[in-house]
Amino acid sequence: MLGTLVNAGAIVLGGAVGLLLKKGLPKKMADTLMIGLGLCTLYIGISGCLAGENTLVLIVSMVIGTIIGEAVDLDDKINRLGQFLERKFSRKTESEETGVVIPVQKVSLAEGFVTSSLLFCVGAMAIVGSLQSGLTGNHETLFAKSMLDFVAAIIFASTLGAGVMLSASLLFVYQGSITLLAQFIEPFLTDPVIAEMNCVGNVIIIGLAMNMLGISKFKVMNFVPAIFLPILLCSLFW
Repeated sequence: MLGTLVNAGAIVLGGAVGLLLKKGLPKKMADTLMIGLGLCTLYIGISGCLAGENTLVLIVSMVIGTIIGEAVDLDDKINRLGQFLERKFSRKTESEETGVVIPVQKVSLAEGFVTSSLLFCVGAMAIVGSLQSGLTGNHETLFAKSMLDFVAAIIFASTLGAGVMLSASLLFVYQGSITLLAQFIEPFLTDPVIAEMNCVGNVIIIGLAMNMLGISKFKVMNFVPAIFLPILLCSLFW
């Protein structure tokens, strides 16, 4: 679990640095930076989805995964979690003149959590690195990923806020589960399966990028179950 612990810690540390930068960031610059991040995210999604080799796996995974996600409504649950945490952790001050309680912080934790969680968890490095950690104790891939995520966390936290740091918890559960179960799931996570999972995940990242650019308002988290369906589809039919 060392690799996953370091990775989660890097995100928390990078997020903390990003929050410090956020305080001195003018709104106009923050808005422009968000567009730039959206374009970079779009590039990541487009380049990553080309890893897939079977379009039918992508289509079936997205259809079934979206049905599952909509039935459970993951997006709504994540947003409710963000709103709950926002109410708990938002600092409040009381006006000396009116005695009215005024929220000081109004940042959507859910938006930062969803955006950064998908970017940090989707991709071959998260899967392969976790398998290596669990099977051989080699953490080099996750250490390299930690450096990349550290820089990304700084950038995203400077615009999306504290929700980026919260994503470290999901990454810990996701990568930690793969690491602990590596000897059991490794036979199913063949190179073709990982490639198809990477393809599906990056198609979802394209949707995420469109949200960041203000083009759409997709409920991105409702697509997430599709990422895991290539494991089943490739095992049964391909």
